Amino acid sequence: MEKQIKVMIGDDSAEYGVYLASTLRSNGIYAYTRKKDGNVLLEAIQKDCPDVVVVDLSIQNLDAVALMKRISQLTAKKPEFIITSAFDNSFVERQVIEAGASYYLIKPFEIETLCSVIKSIVKKDINYECNDLEMLVTNTIHKLGVPAHIKGYHYLRTAIISAIQNKNQIESITKTIYPYVADTYSTTASRVERAIRHAIEVAWERGNSEVINSFFGYTVNSYKGKPTNFEFIALITDRIKLQYKSNLNYSF
Repeated sequence: MEKQIKVMIGDDSAEYGVYLASTLRSNGIYAYTRKKDGNVLLEAIQKDCPDVVVVDLSIQNLDAVALMKRISQLTAKKPEFIITSAFDNSFVERQVIEAGASYYLIKPFEIETLCSVIKSIVKKDINYECNDLEMLVTNTIHKLGVPAHIKGYHYLRTAIISAIQNKNQIESITKTIYPYVADTYSTTASRVERAIRHAIEVAWERGNSEVINSFFGYTVNSYKGKPTNFEFIALITDRIKLQYKSNLNYSF
């Protein structure tokens, strides 16, 4: 699913803020305005969780630099800030960037420039999030005791990431996930299934029992012992979603 970019314009004047938001929307970016007031924006950012905030350096009650610092203190995931200003000053620009801005945009500017800046910084942010997801999945299966040198480790990691990113895949593991992983590694679905089963067996026999119990608890039938491939992938997928989705604007 493609992420919908949500942009807050820290200016609700008709001649600037409303015009800017309208023009961005015509370029495929969801944008809306809020009053040009630092205190108002502080509350709105915490409530709305925008991806990007476009705001002038000089705003009343709480300037842009102070606003960024307050947001960093109050929220776990702060938006990307684009600070606009009529001051073409390298010292001011450095202060703004050091305070947490992603971009310092000199007025007047072309709307195409703003669109490009917004899309580039959001794309970069998505790439970081994807990298974070891969790292979280890798760390999880490593903690469970799946050794990295076996094929099932790589197949399992790819299967879990795919299941997280495509919520309908987990409902039909043999028809969707196995073929996808097989295609990724130029092998067959049956080999993927066997390798993942072997990886789970190794983890169950050699892994840390306390860690395994903390993840699976009573969700796995004690008479059967180790979980099935489906049970393992589904539970780890759900566990990671709970850890990860609060940092994303995707709907898993």
